[in-house]
Amino acid sequence: MKSSIAAGAGLTLASPFSRVRGANDAIRVAVVGINGRGGSHIGAFDEMEGVRLAALCDVDKKVLASKAKRFKDRNTPVEGYADIRELLENKNIDAISIATTNHWHSLATIWACQAGKDVYVEKPCSHNVFEGRKCVEAARKYKRIVQHGTQSRSSSSWAKQVAAVASGKYGKLLVSKAWASKNGSGRWSIGFKPVKEPPENLDFNIWLGPAPKQPYHENIVHYNWHWFWDFGNGEIGNQGVHQMDIARWAIPGGRLPRSVISMGGRWVNSTEGHKPFTDQAQTPNCQLTVMDFGGPLLVFEVIGLVDRAGLDGKKYPPKVGNEFYLEEGVIKGGKFYPKGSDKGEDLGDVDVEMGPGDIFENFIQCMRTRNRKDLHAGINKAHLSAACCHLGNISYRLGQQVSGKTRPDVLDKHEEVAKSWETIEQTVKGTLGLDLSKNTYQLGPMLKFNPKTEKFVDNPAADKLLTRPYRKPFIVPENV
Repeated sequence: MKSSIAAGAGLTLASPFSRVRGANDAIRVAVVGINGRGGSHIGAFDEMEGVRLAALCDVDKKVLASKAKRFKDRNTPVEGYADIRELLENKNIDAISIATTNHWHSLATIWACQAGKDVYVEKPCSHNVFEGRKCVEAARKYKRIVQHGTQSRSSSSWAKQVAAVASGKYGKLLVSKAWASKNGSGRWSIGFKPVKEPPENLDFNIWLGPAPKQPYHENIVHYNWHWFWDFGNGEIGNQGVHQMDIARWAIPGGRLPRSVISMGGRWVNSTEGHKPFTDQAQTPNCQLTVMDFGGPLLVFEVIGLVDRAGLDGKKYPPKVGNEFYLEEGVIKGGKFYPKGSDKGEDLGDVDVEMGPGDIFENFIQCMRTRNRKDLHAGINKAHLSAACCHLGNISYRLGQQVSGKTRPDVLDKHEEVAKSWETIEQTVKGTLGLDLSKNTYQLGPMLKFNPKTEKFVDNPAADKLLTRPYRKPFIVPENV
């Protein structure tokens, strides 16, 4: 398979065990999953001093050929693989950078650690809570450097805001709030695609990997897999994990919540003659999740019906970001706004310690020093933030359809909780003409969680969703 792909892609292939050294004995990196975000990984490492982009790996031969062209055009040797297992046998690869579908992130990370490779893994590092913990264990056991693609950890601006919250200068943190409301890429609707044979250029068996065996359709390859539970984690685990990471980072001592509840729905515009408000996707495109960290609340809002004029003529803008509500006011946009004031104040001198460089550069620096404590977004932090996304989805998936007039108690916890639900109601009505008061929505149960054991409290049904059945041979092991 490796040889046939090489011929089609125009790759220059050496023996898997030959060593092609760059200047100053460069670190050799392979990128796995090179469509979409993988292109950014290729660009980052290809342009980095002291690093050699040595291999590309993708299950789609057309994608592999397309991405290999830049190297062919400049006559730069690069190896090509369709199967990550073959890539990991190459003892000359120092690190792999993973930008596959979410359901492959953890298994690829664990296998790479076991093979002695350092890892940069895209967000979220896991498809479920069990997987994230296994990634942490594998990194520690094999003494690997594992960085997570939550780039905000390399931002001095966010670090300064988090430090300002922790300083106590503005009182206790009451609510760490986040928004991940974007337009496009199937958030309004993905319609319906028929089952068909996979294209010849795609190894669909490897693409499925740990997921259950199932028919192919064009709504999962290459992007809309985000909106199916077998492969993705919805918007909260897509764009949302960036904001989730910032929100959790700002909670002093915040690791995992003591309780979680989530609600919402998938409401889309009518397409292809199907009844309104349905499409082939499974995950919600409007979702409110509230977590209690033993005092501070983490409030997370997702609305996919944005950036278009509504039926009412109004425009519903996208919103992606974080704000921190404290006893004395709110920190937003890098400034502090005292209660009752619309005039922001500079945060002043805030002690922030972080190494130089972006998220990719920091990864390479830590590979050289072997000091995982200097990682901006190490796998331990990654696991906890990804787990928060998963916990919200577990509550949502265990929920039931209830009358739109139902008002759960959590909406009265803080005005920002109620405000998010009101925004969802107004957006759904304004964009789709759907009056929730006359319809239903999905209301998940309030789930109690034990942060130490990473299990729910007396809830086997919820615990079951902390992991998944795996398809041989693509099994995330209990013992890494």
